[in-house]
Amino acid sequence: MAFDLRWLLLIIPAAFALGWLASRLDLRQAKRDPRDAPQSYFKGLNLLLNEQHDKAIDAFIEAVQHDPDTAELHFALGNLFRRRGETERAVRVHEHLLARGDLPAAERARAQHALAQDFFKAGLFDRAEAAYRALAGTAYALESELALLSLYERSRDWARAAEVAASLETRGAGSFATRRAQYLCELALAAKSSGNAEQAHALLNQATDLAPGHARARVLAGQWALQAGDAPAAMAAFEALLVANPQAFNLVAQDYAQAAEAAGRQDDAIAALQARYAQEPALALLLAWNRLQPEHAAERLSAHLQRVPSLNAARQLLALQGEPVAPGVMKAIDVAAKPLLRHRCAACGFEAAHYFWQCPGCLSWDSFPPRPVEEL
Repeated sequence: MAFDLRWLLLIIPAAFALGWLASRLDLRQAKRDPRDAPQSYFKGLNLLLNEQHDKAIDAFIEAVQHDPDTAELHFALGNLFRRRGETERAVRVHEHLLARGDLPAAERARAQHALAQDFFKAGLFDRAEAAYRALAGTAYALESELALLSLYERSRDWARAAEVAASLETRGAGSFATRRAQYLCELALAAKSSGNAEQAHALLNQATDLAPGHARARVLAGQWALQAGDAPAAMAAFEALLVANPQAFNLVAQDYAQAAEAAGRQDDAIAALQARYAQEPALALLLAWNRLQPEHAAERLSAHLQRVPSLNAARQLLALQGEPVAPGVMKAIDVAAKPLLRHRCAACGFEAAHYFWQCPGCLSWDSFPPRPVEEL
């Protein structure tokens, strides 16, 4: 059957007419949208620009009631308040969103997550914990567990932190073995302070099994054995540390020398210190060596200065030689050398006179190199 070309005379004008009608409808919709926007929306913007935040929030809440699509504006406003430290206002915004019955599940989870962040920022850890736990099974579950881990660390709830870290490992979020070993060490310290030495040592053994290359459990085991007068056990712990984590051995070089003296194993300790010093010429190793073998200590310090220029090594050499110096010179050297003995966090730059396993500044774990600032 042949196509009747006369139909084109009807189809083409009809297509043009429909296209023109559609464009007119779009223009009318574009013109109508601004007029249909609730007045409270513009009122809220005006109040926000005039720094009247309380009234602006009320206005935006009214705007959301008229138009649920403005939920995105509430999220932006709540995040702005949180960044500015106005957590009470942020909580009001996100609690209002959660109170809405018509909020989609994805947006409800987003509001719950934002509310948990508000509580965390405000330091309301109990409410933050409940808010984060309410996100189980949502798209924010992994982020929530990471936040809970940080929360438990800040509140020093090491048992729960260990549970969350183990859960994160199970979920495939990475390896938390070193962090979990740190938590076990913290629990061991608490057990020892409460008089439960057996549990404390058991926790240290768990930490060593969990993270064999981690230093802290071996350091504590050796130091506790030394304090208890068990020099052979202390030497065994320190020598195991030397094998598992040679860099961290600098932290206990003097303790190792003391244990060797008590155990009558000076020659073995000197050999171990010599071998380690040949690999890494750290002053802590040399001073421990000199303690066990005072003969030719000055020559070794002088050779160290030639190899690794160090103000602290020079101070040790001057004190050892006992040569007369001008009044005040040794005091000036002591003052100048003292800051160089500090330890510095590699994550945030926080400096401290003592070594920390967790930085007091940024709360990072194992971020302090086991050598003082001068030797970095």
